[in-house]
Amino acid sequence: MVGGNPQHDAYGFRYWSDPGPFAEYLSTGHLGQFRGFLACLYVAAFTIVGPEYISMAAAEAKHPTIYIKAAYKTVYYRLCLFFIVGALAVSVVIPYNNEELRDLWFGSGEGSGSAAGSPYVLAMRILGIDVLPHIVNALILTSIFSAGNTYVYCGSRVLYGLALDGRAPKIFARVTKRGVPIYSLLGVMCFSLLSFLQVSNSSAKVLGWLTSLITGGGQINYIVMTVTFLRYRKACGIQNIDRSSMPYYGRFQPYCAWIALAFQIVICLTLGYTSFSPFDVGGFFSSYTMQVVMPILFISWKLFHKTRVIPAAEMNLVWERSTIDAYEANDTEAPIGFWTEMLGLIGIKRKQAKSSSI
Repeated sequence: MVGGNPQHDAYGFRYWSDPGPFAEYLSTGHLGQFRGFLACLYVAAFTIVGPEYISMAAAEAKHPTIYIKAAYKTVYYRLCLFFIVGALAVSVVIPYNNEELRDLWFGSGEGSGSAAGSPYVLAMRILGIDVLPHIVNALILTSIFSAGNTYVYCGSRVLYGLALDGRAPKIFARVTKRGVPIYSLLGVMCFSLLSFLQVSNSSAKVLGWLTSLITGGGQINYIVMTVTFLRYRKACGIQNIDRSSMPYYGRFQPYCAWIALAFQIVICLTLGYTSFSPFDVGGFFSSYTMQVVMPILFISWKLFHKTRVIPAAEMNLVWERSTIDAYEANDTEAPIGFWTEMLGLIGIKRKQAKSSSI
């Protein structure tokens, strides 16, 4: 942006002036720009998943109170770097009204739906940078494998946990000799076949419906987690438990939680607002099915099993903490740092110190 590209074009923030930082969507003027922002927000709501998956790895972490804490701390930097800075970079390197970008995005251009449709790749090609597009494509490919690996791991563990609790078929609770929930893994892998819906235009519409369903379900998932945290925080106050004594605790609470809850509810309620005028049956049900089904399932479970909402004063906030502390105390191998582990992946290992307690 300062002229270091092969074209020696110091474009800076040129595209923030022409055509501007906000694209119009479905309307013109400021309303159209706001609706364009909402469209991007809903896409971000679908893609910004993953921080909650860290907690699922706690059961298989060697030093959960150390590794999980470190992993959660990196979430802030990752979200800021890859989402906020990434969105800023895209708005700088290429305008939203670029014809080739529009053709790729709306599926009429060659390479649409692939890594060639990345705005980074397109911007580098326009500027005459020959090598970097291939590097970006490789990074995109590795990120796809990483995301797929994470989703398969978490999905199989969730299905396995449901089977152990009797809320899924018992076959999913079976494991191999090495402890791998093989049937849960195979069951989750079957859902990856849905990606072939993208092959044809007609089935791609069905994939779009599934994406909307997942977005709504994801927001409900965050709402449940936020409400759970607020009730946990209330229980800590009633039971005189200092949250700062925990291995990890969130700051600026409960204000951040209430703000997050408000935004999540707004997104859930407005996710399919475009389906109302004109009314689109498919768009309406794909956007609001989860918002209707989830409360029905929750209330039905409560009524059928006659369970109650546990008061804050009766919540068990200790649970298996003593077992985890004993497990970590008996592990004589000291925790491995991030860079030590990264070097170990390429064969460079360091001697690990032994400790009797963590």
